[in-house]
Amino acid sequence: MNTPDYDNPEVEEQWCEEQRAVVEAYLKAQGVNHGEIGEWPAWHVAPFVAVWAIESLAQPGWIGWWAISGDLPTDAISANEVTPPQHPRKALEVFARKWLATAEGTGNSDISIGTPDDHATLMPLLKSRAETLLEWVNDEAIWAED
Repeated sequence: MNTPDYDNPEVEEQWCEEQRAVVEAYLKAQGVNHGEIGEWPAWHVAPFVAVWAIESLAQPGWIGWWAISGDLPTDAISANEVTPPQHPRKALEVFARKWLATAEGTGNSDISIGTPDDHATLMPLLKSRAETLLEWVNDEAIWAED
């Protein structure tokens, strides 16, 4: 089985388009009223994670939501949860901390993952993903271009 070459711009673009569709379906399923979803992720590492800026309906042209997708749970948060300035790094940190608190049972979370019977398997995976996201948030080299 051939592993896709995510360094190939065409493969990367296809992955991003697929992730955008995943986010669009997720937002619809969750009943999130929103404006445009960014044509390209605000930040991504294919095939692991994509962070998306979602336009506000109340304030067109401004970010109203952030969404995350990839080899992890698809999730969305209000931009109000992200301390200004609105930036994908800060959104990534909010997702990571929310997931970590959920996985450790220390947060008041609205996250629904699987059934209670699945939690013994899924919570360690969620914790692992959250810890990886926090490593990326804290890696200055990743964000040096900003």
